[in-house]
Amino acid sequence: MKPLSLIVLAAALAAAEQPLMFEVASIKRGDGQTGVTGGCHGIDSKYGTTGVPPALPIGRCVIANGRLSHLIYIAYDLPSVASIKGAPDWIMSGSDRYTIEAKAEDPSKTTDAQLQQMLQNLLVDRFKLKFHWETTERPGFRLVVGKNGPKLQPTKGDESVATFGASRKCCAQGVPVDMTVRGYSMRVLANVLSNIGPGPVVDQTGLTGEYDFALSWDETNGPVLTTALQEQLGLKLEPQKVPVPQFVVDSAEKPQAD
Repeated sequence: MKPLSLIVLAAALAAAEQPLMFEVASIKRGDGQTGVTGGCHGIDSKYGTTGVPPALPIGRCVIANGRLSHLIYIAYDLPSVASIKGAPDWIMSGSDRYTIEAKAEDPSKTTDAQLQQMLQNLLVDRFKLKFHWETTERPGFRLVVGKNGPKLQPTKGDESVATFGASRKCCAQGVPVDMTVRGYSMRVLANVLSNIGPGPVVDQTGLTGEYDFALSWDETNGPVLTTALQEQLGLKLEPQKVPVPQFVVDSAEKPQAD
């Protein structure tokens, strides 16, 4: 007979090898009437991010009307859906949209990272998602602090959110942008700039905090984005080749809806 200590150790190791899974999860066809909304809310989430329902309880992921590309973007914390390669049309731009509602077993102890891991495992299980990572170098920019230092205020809130003038959306070509931000790290700002700027951006500011700031620019009448970053935030975009991770879809299947 094995000693009790060995039995306990074996049980603990077996539990540690089990992938993190939601206690309950449902996947339904989206109605396609709106764009994708939602996200996950862990005990350490910077809650309040654009598109996440404010009433979402802790320990849940609720994502409505998302293509699989949107679900991958959220689950794997990609800079944008443009980071996904090799995916068929139904994943990237088709009419197949899904609504996920999922709950962790113990919401009071579940972190944002654990919810992301659960969401990843759900996509692998239900969509039969198979993928690999590749890294390529592309012309881009590094985000650095200007010679006179940053013009940023440490955040005073407990949420991460960006609003754009009277809208929550950004940024139509040729339209002036008035961006107000709470609780952004420089990594998050670099991701935003990758999506709306002249190319991929990596954070090399060395700033590790989270900040509140406002940023306004106008590519037609000025100031352009690069000038606005320097004048308003004390930051610069310097051209250089940057490593860009690519999430490459090998295969996936449409799930059976619950």
